[in-house]
Amino acid sequence: MEGKMELVKSVSSKLKEASLFWLLGFKEACRLHRVLFLCLSSRRLLRRTGQCFLLNGFLFLGSIFILNAVIIPALEWILPDDCSKFNSQLFCSFASLLKFYSFLRLRLIQLFYVTWFYPLYVFSFILSNIWYNDIANYGFAAMGTSGPAKGDPLGKNESLTVKDRDRMEGLGGVMIGIGEQVYSVLLLTFFFLEVYVTGFVPYMGKILNFLLLSWMYAYYCFEYKWNLSEVGLDRRLDFFESNWAFFAGFGSPCVLPVLFSSPLVSYGIMAILFPLFVLAATDSAAEHVIYSRRRKWGGAGLGRLPIFYAADTLSLKVLSLLSAKSQEQLQDNKTL
Repeated sequence: MEGKMELVKSVSSKLKEASLFWLLGFKEACRLHRVLFLCLSSRRLLRRTGQCFLLNGFLFLGSIFILNAVIIPALEWILPDDCSKFNSQLFCSFASLLKFYSFLRLRLIQLFYVTWFYPLYVFSFILSNIWYNDIANYGFAAMGTSGPAKGDPLGKNESLTVKDRDRMEGLGGVMIGIGEQVYSVLLLTFFFLEVYVTGFVPYMGKILNFLLLSWMYAYYCFEYKWNLSEVGLDRRLDFFESNWAFFAGFGSPCVLPVLFSSPLVSYGIMAILFPLFVLAATDSAAEHVIYSRRRKWGGAGLGRLPIFYAADTLSLKVLSLLSAKSQEQLQDNKTL
């Protein structure tokens, strides 16, 4: 009986600590006033953020608004398929004409998507990703830092050591850097597929999808800062998975706006908000906040949660297959 009571007490304590860290991460993401200060301190940052807003907010979302508020109602008025919209009931006897109107209206709307929305989506996606990197760089420079943030435990304890820097020099270091980038791309690609698949799980799928999306966006936001701070990939993953509750909270505001909209509208909203959260992560001393609150609350930590386990396993298998094939080709070339 006492063992059960201890177990219940331990679980409730962990749940309380996880909830507090989730709320801490949520608050950290919502402190967007720091983003305003950063933008005001850098003209380049303000200009690039404004360009991102104009492209995705004014042009992309504005086009969706014009389509739904102007173009579709106009087509429904010009090419109606409802008898109640005709003054005369004579047209109602021509069922084939009404079907032709409906078919023509649908094809015109699809033509609008093919010739405008989808090219604009691709253009916006490519250009926005370039601008996100610029925004992170300008924001990092606006903080007046050229390395790991001061007072930042991860930047202080987990940044590249002298041994790491020696290892990163020369051609071998370049190859290691390329290998880390390839592994990172594979890891996040498989994790994205994992997020997509969980959306089809019955009953718990929506909750799992929201949680995984929160982690994914939180990792994306902090990845820019960690790249600029030269934090190794293994240390990023260790810190992220060891503080999973905080990052679930940080990513939640990124995901909430996209849950209640169509895919295109969700993309437009996310494309506007994402650079703001990137700047919030760049200016955030998350590591210092986590460790200071942990000391204040007296918690021993929640333990490491293997968030990227499935993605990591698949990525390593793909890399091992590629390595095996390259070795086989090398052996074949030697025999020839």
